[in-house]
Amino acid sequence: MNKKKLTALLIPVFVITCAAAYTFIPGAKTITQQSLRATKSVAAHYELTSSVDAMNIRQVITKDSATSRTFMWQSELAEKDAVVEYRRQGADDILKSAATNERFTDDNVTTYIHTATVTDLIPGTAYKYRIGYGKKRSEWMPFHTAQGNNFKALIFPDSQSSDYSAWAATLDPAWQANSDAQFFINMGDLVDNGQDHYQWNAWFDVVENMSRQIPIAPVMGNHETYDRDWQVRRPIAYTHFFSLPAVTPDKYQNQYYSFDYGDVHFAVLNTQMSELTQFQPDMLQDEINWFKEDMSQTTKKWKVVLMHKDPLQYAFQSRPQPREEGFSEEGTVWMPLFDKYNIDVVLSAHLHTYRTRGHIRNFRRDADGPLYIITGVAGNVRYPSLWKQHSLDEYIAPQPETDNYLTLEASENALTITGFLPSGEQLNAVSVNK
Repeated sequence: MNKKKLTALLIPVFVITCAAAYTFIPGAKTITQQSLRATKSVAAHYELTSSVDAMNIRQVITKDSATSRTFMWQSELAEKDAVVEYRRQGADDILKSAATNERFTDDNVTTYIHTATVTDLIPGTAYKYRIGYGKKRSEWMPFHTAQGNNFKALIFPDSQSSDYSAWAATLDPAWQANSDAQFFINMGDLVDNGQDHYQWNAWFDVVENMSRQIPIAPVMGNHETYDRDWQVRRPIAYTHFFSLPAVTPDKYQNQYYSFDYGDVHFAVLNTQMSELTQFQPDMLQDEINWFKEDMSQTTKKWKVVLMHKDPLQYAFQSRPQPREEGFSEEGTVWMPLFDKYNIDVVLSAHLHTYRTRGHIRNFRRDADGPLYIITGVAGNVRYPSLWKQHSLDEYIAPQPETDNYLTLEASENALTITGFLPSGEQLNAVSVNK
Protein backbone atom coordinates (compact mmCIF):
# COMPACT_ATOMS: atom_id res chain seq x y z
CA MET A 1 0.00 0.00 0.00
CA ASN A 2 1.46 3.36 -1.03
CA LYS A 3 1.74 6.34 1.30
CA LYS A 4 -1.16 8.20 -0.33
CA LYS A 5 -3.64 5.36 0.26
CA LEU A 6 -2.41 4.82 3.81
CA THR A 7 -2.93 8.51 4.59
CA ALA A 8 -6.46 8.36 3.16
CA LEU A 9 -7.29 5.47 5.46
CA LEU A 10 -5.80 7.08 8.55
CA ILE A 11 -7.57 10.43 8.22
CA PRO A 12 -11.07 9.10 9.17
CA VAL A 13 -9.57 7.20 12.09
CA PHE A 14 -7.85 10.37 13.27
CA VAL A 15 -11.08 12.40 12.96
CA ILE A 16 -13.09 9.84 14.95
CA THR A 17 -10.41 9.70 17.62
CA CYS A 18 -10.39 13.47 17.96
CA ALA A 19 -14.18 13.60 18.19
CA ALA A 20 -14.09 11.16 21.09
CA ALA A 21 -11.39 13.02 22.98
CA TYR A 22 -11.85 14.27 26.53
CA THR A 23 -9.65 17.32 27.15
CA PHE A 24 -8.37 18.09 30.67
CA ILE A 25 -7.36 21.69 31.43
CA PRO A 26 -4.36 22.49 33.65
CA GLY A 27 -4.97 24.09 37.04
CA ALA A 28 -5.02 23.29 40.74
CA LYS A 29 -7.11 23.88 43.86
CA THR A 30 -7.70 22.34 47.26
CA ILE A 31 -10.81 21.03 49.00
CA THR A 32 -11.35 19.64 52.47
CA GLN A 33 -9.67 16.25 52.90
CA GLN A 34 -9.59 15.71 49.16
CA SER A 35 -6.88 16.16 46.57
CA LEU A 36 -8.23 18.15 43.66
CA ARG A 37 -6.54 18.97 40.41
CA ALA A 38 -7.24 19.75 36.79
CA THR A 39 -5.26 17.76 34.21
CA LYS A 40 -4.60 17.72 30.51
CA SER A 41 -4.53 14.36 28.75
CA VAL A 42 -4.31 12.94 25.27
CA ALA A 43 -7.49 11.71 23.64
CA ALA A 44 -6.90 8.02 24.24
CA HIS A 45 -6.02 8.40 27.93
CA TYR A 46 -9.54 7.71 29.27
CA GLU A 47 -11.93 5.01 28.17
CA LEU A 48 -15.61 5.86 28.47
CA THR A 49 -17.20 2.53 29.26
CA SER A 50 -20.29 1.03 30.79
CA SER A 51 -18.09 -1.62 32.41
CA VAL A 52 -16.80 0.70 35.13
CA ASP A 53 -16.84 -1.23 38.41
CA ALA A 54 -19.39 1.01 40.10
CA MET A 55 -22.77 0.39 41.71
CA ASN A 56 -25.15 2.21 44.02
CA ILE A 57 -24.10 5.60 42.69
CA ARG A 58 -25.57 8.41 44.78
CA GLN A 59 -25.30 12.05 45.62
CA VAL A 60 -25.60 12.81 49.34
CA ILE A 61 -26.75 16.03 50.97
CA THR A 62 -24.12 18.35 52.44
CA LYS A 63 -24.29 21.09 55.05
CA ASP A 64 -24.62 23.71 52.30
CA SER A 65 -25.88 22.48 48.92
CA ALA A 66 -25.19 25.83 47.31
CA THR A 67 -21.43 25.27 47.30
CA SER A 68 -20.73 21.58 47.95
CA ARG A 69 -21.82 18.05 47.06
CA THR A 70 -20.88 14.54 48.22
CA PHE A 71 -20.65 11.67 45.71
CA MET A 72 -20.59 8.03 46.74
CA TRP A 73 -20.54 4.65 45.04
CA GLN A 74 -19.34 1.11 45.63
CA SER A 75 -17.17 -1.33 43.72
CA GLU A 76 -16.57 -5.04 44.04
CA LEU A 77 -12.80 -4.62 43.77
CA ALA A 78 -10.46 -2.17 45.43
CA GLU A 79 -10.01 0.92 43.25
CA LYS A 80 -7.32 2.90 45.06
CA ASP A 81 -7.24 5.56 42.34
CA ALA A 82 -11.02 6.17 42.34
CA VAL A 83 -11.95 9.72 41.35
CA VAL A 84 -14.82 12.07 40.69
CA GLU A 85 -14.42 14.46 37.77
CA TYR A 86 -16.78 17.38 37.32
CA ARG A 87 -17.25 20.49 35.23
CA ARG A 88 -19.74 23.25 34.67
CA GLN A 89 -22.28 22.32 32.05
CA GLY A 90 -21.00 23.45 28.66
CA ALA A 91 -17.48 24.14 29.96
CA ASP A 92 -14.27 22.37 28.99
CA ASP A 93 -12.42 22.72 32.30
CA ILE A 94 -12.54 19.43 34.20
CA LEU A 95 -11.72 19.24 37.90
CA LYS A 96 -10.75 16.02 39.59
CA SER A 97 -11.34 15.00 43.22
CA ALA A 98 -9.75 11.86 44.68
CA ALA A 99 -12.24 9.49 46.32
CA THR A 100 -11.73 7.25 49.32
CA ASN A 101 -11.36 3.49 48.91
CA GLU A 102 -12.86 2.02 52.09
CA ARG A 103 -13.09 -1.74 52.39
CA PHE A 104 -16.46 -2.60 53.95
CA THR A 105 -17.58 -6.09 54.96
CA ASP A 106 -21.07 -6.81 56.26
CA ASP A 107 -23.43 -9.77 55.89
CA ASN A 108 -20.35 -11.75 54.71
CA VAL A 109 -20.10 -9.55 51.62
CA THR A 110 -17.21 -7.17 50.91
CA THR A 111 -17.44 -4.06 48.77
CA TYR A 112 -15.34 -0.92 48.53
CA ILE A 113 -17.03 2.38 49.33
CA HIS A 114 -15.85 5.46 47.49
CA THR A 115 -16.62 8.96 48.76
CA ALA A 116 -15.62 12.38 47.50
CA THR A 117 -16.93 15.74 48.70
CA VAL A 118 -16.34 18.69 46.41
CA THR A 119 -16.54 22.28 47.64
CA ASP A 120 -16.13 25.81 46.29
CA LEU A 121 -18.94 25.20 43.80
CA ILE A 122 -20.88 28.10 42.30
CA PRO A 123 -24.44 28.54 43.66
CA GLY A 124 -27.29 28.00 41.22
CA THR A 125 -25.09 26.31 38.64
CA ALA A 126 -25.61 23.23 36.48
CA TYR A 127 -22.70 20.80 36.57
CA LYS A 128 -21.90 17.37 35.24
CA TYR A 129 -19.84 14.68 36.96
CA ARG A 130 -18.46 11.27 36.19
CA ILE A 131 -16.75 8.64 38.32
CA GLY A 132 -14.03 6.15 37.55
CA TYR A 133 -10.61 4.73 38.27
CA GLY A 134 -7.47 4.13 36.28
CA LYS A 135 -8.28 4.95 32.67
CA LYS A 136 -12.00 4.10 32.92
CA ARG A 137 -14.76 6.67 33.34
CA SER A 138 -18.53 6.47 33.58
CA GLU A 139 -20.85 8.57 31.46
CA TRP A 140 -21.41 12.19 32.50
CA MET A 141 -24.26 12.66 34.99
CA PRO A 142 -25.92 15.94 36.10
CA PHE A 143 -25.99 17.80 39.38
CA HIS A 144 -27.11 21.30 40.27
CA THR A 145 -26.19 23.54 43.19
CA ALA A 146 -28.82 25.32 45.25
CA GLN A 147 -29.63 29.00 44.96
CA GLY A 148 -32.33 31.20 46.43
CA ASN A 149 -35.13 30.25 48.79
CA ASN A 150 -37.56 28.53 46.42
CA PHE A 151 -37.18 24.77 46.07
CA LYS A 152 -39.00 21.44 46.07
CA ALA A 153 -38.05 18.27 47.92
CA LEU A 154 -39.51 14.79 47.54
CA ILE A 155 -40.31 12.97 50.80
CA PHE A 156 -40.70 9.20 51.05
CA PRO A 157 -41.95 7.41 54.18
CA ASP A 158 -40.69 3.99 55.31
CA SER A 159 -39.60 2.02 52.22
CA GLN A 160 -38.86 -1.28 54.00
CA SER A 161 -40.18 -4.16 51.93
CA SER A 162 -40.16 -7.88 51.35
CA ASP A 163 -40.45 -7.11 47.63
CA TYR A 164 -38.88 -3.80 46.58
CA SER A 165 -40.95 -3.61 43.42
CA ALA A 166 -43.57 -1.94 45.64
CA TRP A 167 -40.97 0.68 46.58
CA ALA A 168 -40.23 1.18 42.90
CA ALA A 169 -43.94 1.54 42.14
CA THR A 170 -44.04 4.46 44.59
CA LEU A 171 -40.75 6.16 43.80
CA ASP A 172 -40.75 5.95 40.01
CA PRO A 173 -43.99 7.89 39.38
CA ALA A 174 -43.09 10.36 42.15
CA TRP A 175 -39.78 11.16 40.44
CA GLN A 176 -41.39 11.28 37.01
CA ALA A 177 -44.00 13.77 38.24
CA ASN A 178 -41.49 15.84 40.23
CA SER A 179 -38.30 15.85 38.20
CA ASP A 180 -37.83 19.46 39.35
CA ALA A 181 -37.19 18.30 42.93
CA GLN A 182 -33.77 19.41 44.16
CA PHE A 183 -33.27 16.61 46.73
CA PHE A 184 -35.17 13.76 48.33
CA ILE A 185 -35.72 12.53 51.87
CA ASN A 186 -36.29 8.94 53.03
CA MET A 187 -37.82 9.00 56.51
CA GLY A 188 -36.14 5.91 57.99
CA ASP A 189 -36.59 2.16 57.74
CA LEU A 190 -35.11 2.38 54.29
CA VAL A 191 -34.75 -1.41 54.41
CA ASP A 192 -36.46 -4.08 56.46
CA ASN A 193 -33.21 -5.53 57.79
CA GLY A 194 -30.14 -3.35 58.18
CA GLN A 195 -27.64 -6.19 57.80
CA ASP A 196 -29.18 -7.74 54.68
CA HIS A 197 -26.95 -6.71 51.76
CA TYR A 198 -29.57 -7.92 49.25
CA GLN A 199 -32.10 -5.46 50.62
CA TRP A 200 -29.65 -2.58 50.49
CA ASN A 201 -28.82 -3.36 46.87
CA ALA A 202 -32.53 -3.65 46.08
CA TRP A 203 -33.14 -0.26 47.72
CA PHE A 204 -30.29 1.35 45.79
CA ASP A 205 -31.46 -0.23 42.52
CA VAL A 206 -34.79 1.56 42.91
CA VAL A 207 -33.38 4.98 43.80
CA GLU A 208 -30.25 5.03 41.63
CA ASN A 209 -31.70 6.81 38.61
CA MET A 210 -32.83 9.61 40.91
CA SER A 211 -29.89 9.55 43.34
CA ARG A 212 -27.43 9.97 40.46
CA GLN A 213 -29.13 13.31 39.71
CA ILE A 214 -30.20 14.77 43.06
CA PRO A 215 -28.90 14.18 46.59
CA ILE A 216 -30.54 12.13 49.29
CA ALA A 217 -31.10 13.31 52.85
CA PRO A 218 -31.59 10.00 54.71
CA VAL A 219 -33.14 9.47 58.14
CA MET A 220 -32.11 6.44 60.18
CA GLY A 221 -34.88 4.12 61.37
CA ASN A 222 -35.01 1.27 63.85
CA HIS A 223 -34.86 -1.37 61.09
CA GLU A 224 -31.42 -0.08 60.13
CA THR A 225 -30.26 -1.41 63.53
CA TYR A 226 -31.25 -5.07 63.03
CA ASP A 227 -28.96 -7.99 62.25
CA ARG A 228 -29.88 -11.14 60.33
CA ASP A 229 -31.25 -12.72 63.52
CA TRP A 230 -33.41 -9.65 64.18
CA GLN A 231 -31.31 -8.68 67.15
CA VAL A 232 -30.31 -5.06 67.64
CA ARG A 233 -26.82 -4.06 66.55
CA ARG A 234 -25.12 -0.81 65.66
CA PRO A 235 -26.42 0.62 62.33
CA ILE A 236 -23.20 -0.41 60.59
CA ALA A 237 -24.41 -0.50 56.99
CA TYR A 238 -26.41 2.73 57.19
CA THR A 239 -23.57 4.75 58.71
CA HIS A 240 -21.14 3.49 56.06
CA PHE A 241 -23.46 4.00 53.09
CA PHE A 242 -24.20 7.68 53.80
CA SER A 243 -21.45 10.22 54.47
CA LEU A 244 -23.37 13.03 56.13
CA PRO A 245 -22.56 16.49 57.56
CA ALA A 246 -20.30 16.47 60.61
CA VAL A 247 -21.72 16.38 64.15
CA THR A 248 -20.46 16.46 67.71
CA PRO A 249 -19.50 14.26 69.42
CA ASP A 250 -18.06 12.67 66.28
CA LYS A 251 -18.70 9.15 67.61
CA TYR A 252 -22.29 9.70 66.40
CA GLN A 253 -21.21 10.63 62.87
CA ASN A 254 -23.86 9.74 60.24
CA GLN A 255 -26.51 8.99 62.88
CA TYR A 256 -27.95 12.51 63.23
CA TYR A 257 -27.06 15.73 61.43
CA SER A 258 -28.36 19.03 60.07
CA PHE A 259 -28.23 20.86 56.76
CA ASP A 260 -29.46 24.02 55.10
CA TYR A 261 -31.33 24.35 51.84
CA GLY A 262 -32.39 27.82 50.81
CA ASP A 263 -33.74 29.56 53.91
CA VAL A 264 -34.71 26.28 55.60
CA HIS A 265 -32.67 24.60 58.31
CA PHE A 266 -33.27 20.84 58.58
CA ALA A 267 -32.40 18.89 61.73
CA VAL A 268 -32.37 15.10 61.23
CA LEU A 269 -32.67 13.16 64.48
CA ASN A 270 -31.68 9.67 65.53
CA THR A 271 -34.73 8.41 67.46
CA GLN A 272 -33.38 4.90 68.11
CA MET A 273 -32.93 5.55 71.82
CA SER A 274 -34.23 2.18 73.01
CA GLU A 275 -32.38 0.18 70.36
CA LEU A 276 -28.95 1.78 70.80
CA THR A 277 -28.80 2.48 74.53
CA GLN A 278 -26.78 -0.68 75.13
CA PHE A 279 -24.11 0.56 72.72
CA GLN A 280 -24.40 4.31 73.28
CA PRO A 281 -25.72 4.92 76.81
CA ASP A 282 -25.12 8.69 76.62
CA MET A 283 -26.58 9.15 73.13
CA LEU A 284 -29.85 10.83 74.08
CA GLN A 285 -28.29 13.53 76.23
CA ASP A 286 -25.48 14.04 73.73
CA GLU A 287 -27.99 14.41 70.92
CA ILE A 288 -30.10 16.83 72.93
CA ASN A 289 -27.01 18.94 73.62
CA TRP A 290 -26.13 18.89 69.92
CA PHE A 291 -29.70 19.85 68.97
CA LYS A 292 -29.72 22.82 71.36
CA GLU A 293 -26.41 24.06 70.00
CA ASP A 294 -27.48 23.49 66.41
CA MET A 295 -30.73 25.40 66.86
CA SER A 296 -29.10 28.27 68.72
CA GLN A 297 -26.66 28.81 65.83
CA THR A 298 -28.97 28.73 62.82
CA THR A 299 -30.12 32.02 61.34
CA LYS A 300 -32.49 30.49 58.78
CA LYS A 301 -36.09 31.68 58.63
CA TRP A 302 -37.57 28.17 58.68
CA LYS A 303 -36.74 25.18 60.89
CA VAL A 304 -37.84 21.64 60.01
CA VAL A 305 -37.24 18.48 62.05
CA LEU A 306 -37.05 15.03 60.43
CA MET A 307 -37.41 12.11 62.84
CA HIS A 308 -38.22 8.46 62.23
CA LYS A 309 -40.25 7.53 65.32
CA ASP A 310 -43.49 9.41 65.76
CA PRO A 311 -44.04 11.79 68.69
CA LEU A 312 -47.66 10.63 69.14
CA GLN A 313 -48.85 7.33 70.60
CA TYR A 314 -51.86 5.62 69.04
CA ALA A 315 -54.38 3.24 70.53
CA PHE A 316 -54.80 -0.09 68.73
CA GLN A 317 -57.88 -0.64 66.63
CA SER A 318 -57.28 -4.24 65.57
CA ARG A 319 -55.20 -5.78 68.38
CA PRO A 320 -56.52 -7.19 71.65
CA GLN A 321 -53.87 -5.64 73.89
CA PRO A 322 -54.87 -2.27 75.33
CA ARG A 323 -52.93 0.92 74.63
CA GLU A 324 -54.11 4.42 75.27
CA GLU A 325 -53.53 7.32 72.93
CA GLY A 326 -51.11 9.97 74.05
CA PHE A 327 -47.47 10.72 73.32
CA SER A 328 -44.59 8.38 72.70
CA GLU A 329 -41.31 8.36 74.62
CA GLU A 330 -39.78 10.28 71.72
CA GLY A 331 -42.55 12.84 71.83
CA THR A 332 -42.21 13.34 75.57
CA VAL A 333 -38.49 14.00 75.18
CA TRP A 334 -38.41 16.11 72.03
CA MET A 335 -41.67 18.05 71.76
CA PRO A 336 -40.82 20.54 74.56
CA LEU A 337 -37.56 21.26 72.70
CA PHE A 338 -39.46 21.80 69.47
CA ASP A 339 -41.62 24.32 71.33
CA LYS A 340 -38.60 26.06 72.85
CA TYR A 341 -36.81 26.53 69.54
CA ASN A 342 -39.93 27.43 67.55
CA ILE A 343 -39.71 24.58 65.06
CA ASP A 344 -42.04 25.18 62.11
CA VAL A 345 -42.62 21.61 60.85
CA VAL A 346 -42.01 18.15 62.34
CA LEU A 347 -42.09 15.20 59.94
CA SER A 348 -42.08 11.64 61.28
CA ALA A 349 -42.69 8.07 60.10
CA HIS A 350 -42.49 4.58 61.70
CA LEU A 351 -46.22 3.82 62.08
CA HIS A 352 -46.90 3.41 58.33
CA THR A 353 -49.85 5.76 58.34
CA TYR A 354 -50.27 9.20 56.75
CA ARG A 355 -51.89 11.81 58.97
CA THR A 356 -51.67 15.54 59.54
CA ARG A 357 -52.13 16.70 63.13
CA GLY A 358 -52.10 20.43 62.70
CA HIS A 359 -50.20 22.61 65.15
CA ILE A 360 -49.34 21.35 68.64
CA ARG A 361 -47.64 23.13 71.53
CA ASN A 362 -47.32 21.98 75.12
CA PHE A 363 -48.92 18.66 74.06
CA ARG A 364 -52.21 20.18 72.97
CA ARG A 365 -53.73 21.96 69.99
CA ASP A 366 -52.17 25.38 69.60
CA ALA A 367 -51.89 27.44 66.43
CA ASP A 368 -48.51 28.76 67.61
CA GLY A 369 -46.93 25.31 67.82
CA PRO A 370 -45.09 23.28 65.16
CA LEU A 371 -47.04 21.58 62.39
CA TYR A 372 -46.86 17.79 62.86
CA ILE A 373 -47.21 15.32 59.96
CA ILE A 374 -46.61 11.58 59.96
CA THR A 375 -45.61 10.74 56.43
CA GLY A 376 -47.15 7.29 55.70
CA VAL A 377 -45.66 4.25 53.96
CA ALA A 378 -43.72 3.74 50.70
CA GLY A 379 -42.93 0.00 50.79
CA ASN A 380 -45.06 -3.13 51.00
CA VAL A 381 -45.03 -3.45 54.82
CA ARG A 382 -48.42 -2.03 55.69
CA TYR A 383 -50.55 -1.92 58.84
CA PRO A 384 -54.10 -1.73 57.49
CA SER A 385 -56.62 -0.40 60.01
CA LEU A 386 -54.19 -0.92 62.90
CA TRP A 387 -54.42 2.49 64.54
CA LYS A 388 -57.39 4.30 65.97
CA GLN A 389 -57.83 7.97 65.22
CA HIS A 390 -55.88 10.19 67.60
CA SER A 391 -57.72 13.17 69.05
CA LEU A 392 -55.06 15.40 67.48
CA ASP A 393 -55.44 13.97 63.97
CA GLU A 394 -56.86 16.44 61.47
CA TYR A 395 -56.53 14.36 58.30
CA ILE A 396 -56.17 10.59 57.78
CA ALA A 397 -55.38 8.96 54.45
CA PRO A 398 -58.15 6.74 53.04
CA GLN A 399 -58.28 3.35 54.77
CA PRO A 400 -56.96 0.70 54.34
CA GLU A 401 -53.82 2.61 53.49
CA THR A 402 -51.70 2.12 50.42
CA ASP A 403 -48.35 3.67 49.56
CA ASN A 404 -47.85 7.42 49.28
CA TYR A 405 -45.22 10.12 48.97
CA LEU A 406 -45.06 13.84 49.76
CA THR A 407 -43.57 17.02 48.39
CA LEU A 408 -42.23 19.93 50.40
CA GLU A 409 -42.24 23.23 48.52
CA ALA A 410 -40.49 26.23 50.02
CA SER A 411 -41.01 29.85 49.01
CA GLU A 412 -40.18 33.17 50.64
CA ASN A 413 -43.27 33.17 52.83
CA ALA A 414 -44.55 29.58 52.99
CA LEU A 415 -43.71 25.92 53.41
CA THR A 416 -46.27 23.66 51.77
CA ILE A 417 -46.40 19.89 52.31
CA THR A 418 -48.60 17.89 49.96
CA GLY A 419 -49.37 14.16 50.07
CA PHE A 420 -49.91 12.05 46.94
CA LEU A 421 -50.76 8.52 45.96
CA PRO A 422 -48.41 6.97 43.37
CA SER A 423 -51.12 7.58 40.77
CA GLY A 424 -50.65 11.31 41.31
CA GLU A 425 -53.95 11.71 43.15
CA GLN A 426 -53.56 14.37 45.82
CA LEU A 427 -54.38 13.38 49.38
CA ASN A 428 -54.14 16.73 51.13
CA ALA A 429 -51.99 19.82 51.40
CA VAL A 430 -51.10 22.03 54.34
CA SER A 431 -49.00 25.17 54.57
CA VAL A 432 -47.13 27.13 57.20
CA ASN A 433 -46.92 30.84 56.47
CA LYS A 434 -44.85 33.64 57.96
